[in-house]
Amino acid sequence: MKKSTHNPARLRQAVYAMLTLLLIPLFSGCVSYGFNGTSINYDVYKTINVGEFPIRAALVYPPLQQTFENELLNTISRQTRLQEVDSNADCDLTGEITGYSLSPQSVGEDAYATETRLTISVHVKYTDHRNSANNVDQTFSAYRQFSSSLMLTDVQDDLCQQISDELVDLIFNATLGNW
Repeated sequence: MKKSTHNPARLRQAVYAMLTLLLIPLFSGCVSYGFNGTSINYDVYKTINVGEFPIRAALVYPPLQQTFENELLNTISRQTRLQEVDSNADCDLTGEITGYSLSPQSVGEDAYATETRLTISVHVKYTDHRNSANNVDQTFSAYRQFSSSLMLTDVQDDLCQQISDELVDLIFNATLGNW
């Protein structure tokens, strides 16, 4: 029978390593490191002002504004501890929906489009009142394609939700997630 040998020094090192990994979050201050890429210092940043995002596109689908704004606010509240306020915030997130367009994509044998692309663009201005190096002034776009045999009115709500989700992820990563 083989005699079991335990190395007390190696066991002690393993225990110290485990304790260190467990205790690091307790001593890391008020900086939050999330799986979403954010590392916001909540000693410095406590508030955010998220303005309305009016539709300034040539083609207007009125429910889009509410869909986009709700997704943006939900993402910020889910992924940060920032408090949403109306004025005097540590950072401001404002903008407008600048594009809502349809374009034919794949062309079939009969010279008609077999797919249509819905593209939505949002211009965003993010102002960090604590560190202007974090400011962002950029346009983000996303799209989804759908079969041209479908009526836009039948797929529009679902497409707008999918595109809004993607746009919010892009915007979040470029602003609050880019620290």
